[in-house]
Amino acid sequence: MEGGYYYLTDGKFEELWVGKPTQLNFFMPKPINVLVVEDSENDTELLLRELQRNGYAPRHCRVDTAEALRAAIEQHPWDVVVSDYGMPQFSGAEALKVFTEFKRDCPFIFVSGTLSEDAAVRMVKNGAADFIMKGNLHRFVPALERELESARSRYAGRTAEMATQHLAAIVSSSNDAIYTCNPDSFITSWNPAAEQLFGYSAEEIIGRSFAVLFPLSRRDELLHSMTHIRRGELVALCDTERLHKDGRILPVSTSISPVQNKKGEYLGASVIDRDIAYQRKQERIHLQLIAELTEALRQSQTLDDDLRICAACKRVHNEDGNWLQVENYLALKSNSFISHDICPTCDLKYANQTESESSPVLPAKENLPA
Repeated sequence: MEGGYYYLTDGKFEELWVGKPTQLNFFMPKPINVLVVEDSENDTELLLRELQRNGYAPRHCRVDTAEALRAAIEQHPWDVVVSDYGMPQFSGAEALKVFTEFKRDCPFIFVSGTLSEDAAVRMVKNGAADFIMKGNLHRFVPALERELESARSRYAGRTAEMATQHLAAIVSSSNDAIYTCNPDSFITSWNPAAEQLFGYSAEEIIGRSFAVLFPLSRRDELLHSMTHIRRGELVALCDTERLHKDGRILPVSTSISPVQNKKGEYLGASVIDRDIAYQRKQERIHLQLIAELTEALRQSQTLDDDLRICAACKRVHNEDGNWLQVENYLALKSNSFISHDICPTCDLKYANQTESESSPVLPAKENLPA
């Protein structure tokens, strides 16, 4: 028999192929990993031939003890476990119990000639996917394919659920307000950031119209956006305004995306609003700083002009024809002023002069009386 199987060596499973791994015909055989709990090599070969006859290329391992079964499950992923029920040293019920310990989501199918109906029902309740009589092996592959499809559906469901939970966690922890609307523009979901930005709790806003967030001056924008969204068109990121619960106007950056099913049918809209109040504040500060620097530069250029200063009194002649004190002229032309402080040199000079004036003038020694 051509095909592959696994054998146990030094506690590990290794793959061995006998003959050609695949046989080119009108189709490529479908690979499948089969763990067989069976004490009969002949019955195992019949089972594998049935798989090959139905277009499969089975790679298998045969075990007949609890220890070998545990090692096989731990060390290799299997698509299906097929077990006999009545074995002298190791029963199918024990094999099913070992299998369920590992919580593997692959079908466990009994193929036996000694399984009563009561025992079969009991085994199904304990976790077996199906039971097939060895005399009806033609039922084995259809039952296997049905169970494999169920396993794939369960896996797809778990994957979708994990993706949904992951997406929900991202939306819930986002700093941006994220919410959705149904085709009639009624809000259907509302994340915590939306509560913080707009002031509405989820209980207050869900079920209300999307229009409640639009100032009256932005209602045309609402109609424009919803027209494009219903056509399946994305409303690109833009800066606009929304309305807080208390009536305040909020500057936001928003984008609106259509929500569609696989057929392209419109199911609603997803909205992301970002608070840009801080950004606007920084822009105002930036513009104010530019204005102040521009004015300072203008004043600096004014003071760079030639000044007519009186050589005697040091007054400045301005463009109006008036003679002004220097400090008054600077106050008019700039933010500068004269503090009337004294520099260290002058301070020392005046200190010496004061000391000299306050000291008594003594007569010369030679003029003193004897």
